[in-house]
Amino acid sequence: MTFEGGPDPNLSPNRHHHHHVLDWLEDSVSFLSSFLDDSYAGNTADQITSYEWWTQEEDQANMIHNPLVSTLTTSNNSPLLPQAEFSKKRKLSTDPTTPNKTPTHHNRQRIAIEGDGGFEEEGEANKKPAATGRKGHGKGNAGSSSNGVSKEVRWAEQLLNPCAAAIEAANISRVRHLFCVLRELQSFSGDANHRLAAHGLRALSNHTSAAGIAIPDRGGTSAATFATTEPKLFRSAIIKFHEVSPWFAFPSALANASILQTMTLDPSRHARSLHVVDIGVSHGVQWPTLLDALARIPSGAPKLVRLAVAGGAAPPGPFSVAPPGYDFQSHLLRYARSIDLNLRIDHTEDLGAGSVALAVGETLVVCVQFRAGHGSADDRTAFLRSIRELEPDLVVLSEIDGGGGEVGFPAGFARNAELLWRFLDSTSAAFKGRESAERRVMEGEAARFLETTAEAAAAEGRDLWRERMAAVGFREEAFGEEALDAGRALLRKYDGNWEMRAAPAEAAVGLWWKGHPVSFCSLWKPHRRN
Repeated sequence: MTFEGGPDPNLSPNRHHHHHVLDWLEDSVSFLSSFLDDSYAGNTADQITSYEWWTQEEDQANMIHNPLVSTLTTSNNSPLLPQAEFSKKRKLSTDPTTPNKTPTHHNRQRIAIEGDGGFEEEGEANKKPAATGRKGHGKGNAGSSSNGVSKEVRWAEQLLNPCAAAIEAANISRVRHLFCVLRELQSFSGDANHRLAAHGLRALSNHTSAAGIAIPDRGGTSAATFATTEPKLFRSAIIKFHEVSPWFAFPSALANASILQTMTLDPSRHARSLHVVDIGVSHGVQWPTLLDALARIPSGAPKLVRLAVAGGAAPPGPFSVAPPGYDFQSHLLRYARSIDLNLRIDHTEDLGAGSVALAVGETLVVCVQFRAGHGSADDRTAFLRSIRELEPDLVVLSEIDGGGGEVGFPAGFARNAELLWRFLDSTSAAFKGRESAERRVMEGEAARFLETTAEAAAAEGRDLWRERMAAVGFREEAFGEEALDAGRALLRKYDGNWEMRAAPAEAAVGLWWKGHPVSFCSLWKPHRRN
């Protein structure tokens, strides 16, 4: 399927200097950031990564009551539980679609404490000093415990991981006990620990069912995911998430800046067509920025920009599947026309040369964002080989930086639970602890990390990806200083616990949360055959 757009003859040449972005997302908030270098747009490092929002029609009224913020600070006034205590105040409902409500009762509850099998009254537990749950990493202000040492309390994993091990060992009585405890503590509207307990309990319940282990009363409300979300809410969720969290926005910024650099630094490419193969999770949100940057190149925009959406070329995974009825190409084409850019959008399910429809003389870029790490190890290698066969000029690879480790269900579940913890903890800061439908959708989709196998991406780090890319015929490239400046400027707009790490001896750039790796972004070019 092909969609084409070109300059509108009724538009003035300077149309894109005015309100040209109003057509980008119809009936919703528009999302745009610029990654132009000073020499292209005269912007400072802060300006080139700024986010601008427009509203239309009824959404404008909604925005008055739900203003978006571009600068976030760490906020967490609710103390978390000490590691040895797993008591909590009960919520009225754990339904992810129901807002958090104030409990109308104050019953003292007896909560099992993992480790000694004992019980403790909630009133007694609350009398003990609680840790702040903040680590002293990054630029933000970190809380500290009474002895001056910062401490992060992560009790949910201390219940979930032993439960995964008990399931593997078929220790039914222990599984039932831990399920009972998790049911008491889990909540989609609590803090990061309670939300992790809720998502983890459902993932373990599904695993026990698949393994044929009978656990009574496994029921509970399912979390919202992309596939089950109404298209308008889905669109709002991914735009809002890019605004408040760099989880996806940061690698997209590096990718766009690197693509722009590829087109501008080599004079021979100025008049070429640009062909971008999109195998990612942005669902169109990444590309207005790049289109705007290309339209502003002083020497002239590419004569044709082709965007090949090839989501089916990689195995599905978290954040990869949009809900039925979601469509971004018509809005993107309308936006391209408004800035006098000739854009064509194709859709393909594989990376065969015939399917991608390569053209002679074009600059080919393959952008792979969080899609290469699913399926088996052989599937991942075959996927990278199919990219290599396209002979691209540039490949942008962004993936989860899991760091490797043991294999097997308990170890794999523990790694994925740790990854989900970082997601939930960072979204708590991003949304400032506020409940919203958008946050629930993003967190429900992120919980699919727990569905992946022990061989999935969370078990791999950047070193193994480097080996895989080299094995199929790629060589790693360093990011340009403009791209690094764009990344640094972007992170200044988010919570201070985020940081960019670019080691001098490594070409890849890492995104870290509270001193721990989350993802990496890397550039690759093929070893050309003689």
